Amino acid sequence: MSKFIKVEHSQTLVRDIKSNAIVNNSTEEYKLYMARAKRRENSLNEMKDICREINTLKAEMYEIKDILKSLCKDKK
Repeated sequence: MSKFIKVEHSQTLVRDIKSNAIVNNSTEEYKLYMARAKRRENSLNEMKDICREINTLKAEMYEIKDILKSLCKDKK
């Protein structure tokens, strides 16, 4: 397990002795970060769903257009 040293002038930051990385050990800030990440993921999934729906509608429109063209050709 890594050991940590407190960072000066900070209540929530510590330095990992092994990797020399600065780590935030605030659980509240971590919860906020995870909530933002979840919202970002949900937004991305929503955007992907909208794009899929638009692409489906485009395909259906092309199909309808082809059917209408074939009906117009049959009438002539």
